[in-house]
Amino acid sequence: MPTSYSRDQSSADVAHLIEELSEIDREMVALEEEFSQEIQSLHTAHRESARNLIHYMSLRRHDLRPLQTQLASYGLSSLGRSESQVAANLDAVLKALHCLGGESSQIVDWKRSQFASGRSLLHKNTAALLGPKPEGRTVRIMVTMPLEAALDYALVRDLLQSGMNCIRINTAHDDEAGWAHMVENLRRAESELTQHCKILMDLPGPKLRTGPTASIPGVIKVQPKRDRFGNIVEPAKVWLTPLENPQPAAATVDAVFTVPEDWLSGTEPGQWIKFLDARGKSRSFTISMQSERSRVAECKQTAYITSETMLQTFKDGQTKTSRIGEIPAVPQPIVLKPGDTLHLLSGQNPAHVATRDEHEKYLEPPSIGVTLPQIFSDVRAGEKIWFDDGKIGGVIVAVDDRRITVEITKASSKGTKLAADKGINLPDTELRLPALTADDIARLPFFARYADLVGYSFVRHPSDIHLLQAELEKVNGEGLGIVLKIETRKAFESLPLLLLAAMRSPRVGVMIARGDLAVECGYERTGELQEEIMWVAEAAHLPVIWATQVLENFAKKGQLSRAEITDAAMGERAECVMLNKGPFIVQAVKVLDDVLRRMQRHQAKKVSLLRPLTIAHFHR
Repeated sequence: MPTSYSRDQSSADVAHLIEELSEIDREMVALEEEFSQEIQSLHTAHRESARNLIHYMSLRRHDLRPLQTQLASYGLSSLGRSESQVAANLDAVLKALHCLGGESSQIVDWKRSQFASGRSLLHKNTAALLGPKPEGRTVRIMVTMPLEAALDYALVRDLLQSGMNCIRINTAHDDEAGWAHMVENLRRAESELTQHCKILMDLPGPKLRTGPTASIPGVIKVQPKRDRFGNIVEPAKVWLTPLENPQPAAATVDAVFTVPEDWLSGTEPGQWIKFLDARGKSRSFTISMQSERSRVAECKQTAYITSETMLQTFKDGQTKTSRIGEIPAVPQPIVLKPGDTLHLLSGQNPAHVATRDEHEKYLEPPSIGVTLPQIFSDVRAGEKIWFDDGKIGGVIVAVDDRRITVEITKASSKGTKLAADKGINLPDTELRLPALTADDIARLPFFARYADLVGYSFVRHPSDIHLLQAELEKVNGEGLGIVLKIETRKAFESLPLLLLAAMRSPRVGVMIARGDLAVECGYERTGELQEEIMWVAEAAHLPVIWATQVLENFAKKGQLSRAEITDAAMGERAECVMLNKGPFIVQAVKVLDDVLRRMQRHQAKKVSLLRPLTIAHFHR
């Protein structure tokens, strides 16, 4: 009797699973029908992929966790790896369930895309966008070019030789002449090494940043080197050179100062120069070397020197005095702490630091301008705001025509500096800024001539993509690949529609701008968001570029960390990994190349590959 009951229960469970999955299947078909006209408007290379994307989004409207557990208990696919072939996977599971239920005569027709076609389309689209698979590695490596790449051919050649497959030129910096030199150096390296490398050029988009800050007089600190007991090991050295015609330093020095030539010409080695520094402390230089019209002087005490510093020499009973040449003024950042108030002004007037009374109460809060005052009509009280890659955060408490009042909620308790030209993020605000600016459009003829791919920043709506496609067509650039940079909350939330809009073009990819996403959506959500973006892009059979801060510390400082290597290893789940510039960028490319080669034996997208393990061959 128990056996009969178990068999009956099992049959009922299978029937229930068939009904649930059949309902999901019907919903997928209905959603595909809803988007049928839009699918027909897409490039022929993407229509099948668009259907799969729609099937996947329909599937993911359900909480599949209970179903997954039940399917796994029968040894069936839990649909957890179905991104690239949703319909085929669902058909296969239904087919197996019908067999388990003893209804082989009612097995569904396996009429939709087969398992292999989804992965094949992804590989095909990746090669079309990013070039053929590099030898011995499946994931491509992209590198952001520094300005030096326009001047230093050897740097570009070394990057290409070390494993770079695509260069990224950020056209928010430098100019067309510099970008063209980068391309020339790359083409020369390609010819020399008989390798090929794609070129991605980024459109800057609207740049919402802080305005200028006030300047304060420049001051230069010179100090001798001391041992841990405070004893002088080496005096500070300064280069004194004529104000009228300065000479480059002929020795390694700690600071350079200009002084009038007629005063300097009267000095000689061994002579003392006395002065009061910015604190009123009595200090002196000693001339140690003469080099043509300039001098090297040494100082055995710490001194703070400004353009107001007066130098005095004494010779033959006479005193000669001269003022130090102008030391450039420096920007004065605003220092903000939690609980402070900050005013954002709708102009480009220099910022003002806070003024406080003797009890540290505000007399006037600090203020700073913004580069795009159009946001004043979009922001609302209660919305969050972030500055400088999330280093400072706040909440908008009031808005009028002249200013936005922000209460600072995140900053160091000791104060965090806010300088000019720092990024501003408004994750809660529905901004009406154009994704494609007039400056962006002016760059497109250059892109059409030199680039393979266009990186599209600040994209949020399908209409943004339609506009770029139309502008590219005007300059005969419709064949350029389009890379959607997903860097805002709005872009993430609109991702399926953005992909469908982009798939009107023949070559499309997605860049996960993890740094901006972390600021917009919260650092704690970064891992979750990047996974979701990769799933949706795979469902559309589109390549993903894993970007922002990969091996960044190593590229800048030459120091590897376990966390960075672990992060780089996860890049195997993307089709391309991007590195940013730094003094050690060539070494970073070599390390990333090695990590990706090792990981591809273990991982393909989200699937673990079960190669033989050495540690499995153990003996008692």
